[in-house]
Amino acid sequence: MTAALSPERISAITGSDASLRAFLAGLPGVDQVGAEARAATLATRSIKTSAKEYALDLAVTMIDLTTLEGQDTPGKVRALCAKAQRPDPADPTCPPVAAVCIYPDLVPTVRDALAGSTVKVASVATAFPSGRSSLHVKVRETADAVAAGADEIDMVIDRGAFLAGRFATVYDEIVAVKAACGEAHLKVILETGELATYDNVRRASWLAMLAGADVIKTSTGKVSPAATLPVTLVMLEAVRDFRDATGRLVGVKAAGGIRTAKDAIRYLVLVKETAGEDWLDPAGFRIGASSLLNDLLMQRTKMRTGRYAGPDYFTLD
Repeated sequence: MTAALSPERISAITGSDASLRAFLAGLPGVDQVGAEARAATLATRSIKTSAKEYALDLAVTMIDLTTLEGQDTPGKVRALCAKAQRPDPADPTCPPVAAVCIYPDLVPTVRDALAGSTVKVASVATAFPSGRSSLHVKVRETADAVAAGADEIDMVIDRGAFLAGRFATVYDEIVAVKAACGEAHLKVILETGELATYDNVRRASWLAMLAGADVIKTSTGKVSPAATLPVTLVMLEAVRDFRDATGRLVGVKAAGGIRTAKDAIRYLVLVKETAGEDWLDPAGFRIGASSLLNDLLMQRTKMRTGRYAGPDYFTLD
């Protein structure tokens, strides 16, 4: 737990590399055994049928339906947008997903395909997935994506700078990208699989939030391991403590490796038991996924009809 942080106190913390380093070093260490044990325990939690029905629909509304491949085409992303808005054409009660996430050059296509819907346009930026480019390039790419119609930007931090202890460099880049976002929301990808320790995940989470992140995100999905329950637990603890200290709610996005409805429900239980019900909303929690949606749809069909639809019943993502 961190003491209350006023805007003046945050300015003092982030005003120099030395003060930022001292603050991050002073965060409580993560009990690795305890975090992993609690995540494992929550993963075994069972829920009632009525709660499962609610959880399946909630998980659908939290998905950032994602395609980030070099072979992506306008036709492919238009089909993805159609699915995002009407995931199960045979069931009008199925809610739409939260967003469609694509590379910046496809933002105009997605913007047009989603026009009039509640589904957001999310674009990766800042030399995704490596983050290895100049700040000028990162800011320009972000500004271009927003100008093209992106509602949300998923940026990657400079993990090399973070691991070298150059926290002010990482902080300044996030601040600059946040400014380039304008009204668009900023999700900051920590790439936790490269951060090595839970303590680093906690520090990176706080660093991103201090710099103005609207959401902190586990991974690009291009590095293994990607999202894990213990890592997400540490990030959820960070956003909970950050709101206690500042009054600002920052969301969490778990991305990479979440493929089944059972997995998604485990994450929802983790969210409720760690951060609280205020995060059980697309503004508070997102799931970055491509194949997860089909399994959620299969489970919804099973609960509604008593039988499974085959995986080929739904469109491939």
